[in-house]
Amino acid sequence: MRPSFFAHLHPPTIPEKQSRLRYTLGAGGVSVFLILVLFVTGAIEMFAYIPTAGEAAHSVQTITFLMPFGGFIRNLHFWAAQALVLTTLVHLLRVVFTGGYAAHRKVNYLIGLGLFVLVLFLDFTGYVMRWDTDIHWMLVTGTNLLKSIPGIGLSLYRFVVGGEVPGTPTLTRFYAWHVYGLMLGLVFFGVWHIFRVRRDGGIAASPPQERESQARISRGELVRREILAVLIASFCLVALAAFFPAPIAAPMDAPQPENAAVHAPWFFLWVQYLLRFGDPFLMGVLIPLAILTILGLLPFLLPAPAPEELGRWWPKGGRAAQVTAGVLAAGIVLLTLLQAIRF
Repeated sequence: MRPSFFAHLHPPTIPEKQSRLRYTLGAGGVSVFLILVLFVTGAIEMFAYIPTAGEAAHSVQTITFLMPFGGFIRNLHFWAAQALVLTTLVHLLRVVFTGGYAAHRKVNYLIGLGLFVLVLFLDFTGYVMRWDTDIHWMLVTGTNLLKSIPGIGLSLYRFVVGGEVPGTPTLTRFYAWHVYGLMLGLVFFGVWHIFRVRRDGGIAASPPQERESQARISRGELVRREILAVLIASFCLVALAAFFPAPIAAPMDAPQPENAAVHAPWFFLWVQYLLRFGDPFLMGVLIPLAILTILGLLPFLLPAPAPEELGRWWPKGGRAAQVTAGVLAAGIVLLTLLQAIRF
């Protein structure tokens, strides 16, 4: 039987050792699944969502409380978005810690890093689309950081916000970026990323003569394992959606309680913590850009593992990159926790 188009998404066989869950962590495949969940649930929500300052929060309440299964669909969308940030981050770190960026895979590593940035902005714009009191501080502070950029800051702020203060033009632009610009970018670069994985030879592994075992698994077995991972992810996602509702608050123009906590989304809490220590441009723009630049340059400036070291965790040749990425990740987690315990 000739293989179908979908079969061509997987190689005929792959090394058995590198197909184990404890090596791949399943993060790449689960990320693709979560994107599909977001696409379907987001498309359903679009039928009821109204992207104007006066109606956005009310339409979110309509989706949650009046639309059949709307609350569950919105919960699925919210938790899939939060999980996608984690799975793409885990996938990125797994590539660094196993040396999967070496040799001809450097370009695909950059594409993957770009996908992670797109996921962060998709999640951020999704928060803004709620247009309620809980996102007011996040929106004002996030857009005001643009003003701190020397020279082009004010013009960039007006372009993003659509005026002097956030309003309907702001929401309309964030909606357009969320639904079209960022999502189309995610699809384009996601397909390119998967294509490059196949073209680069699949998952990184040492040359056959250097491997401890020559065992391989078939395409069918790989698909079976992927289906199992998707089922487990689906169970977890449904459980979260059933028992932990997505955040919802009063419309943004409603009076805010005096003791209301003002905070960024959890994945930007570390930036909020940094803003306490100095100039917004330095703490909120330059430092995040510097971290992103360092991560992007890892494969090009630091030694890469030798071919015979690939296919295992912590190859010696990639120690410098592993330490650099590990320190940056640990620092961000620490700052996130420090900001979280302040609430």
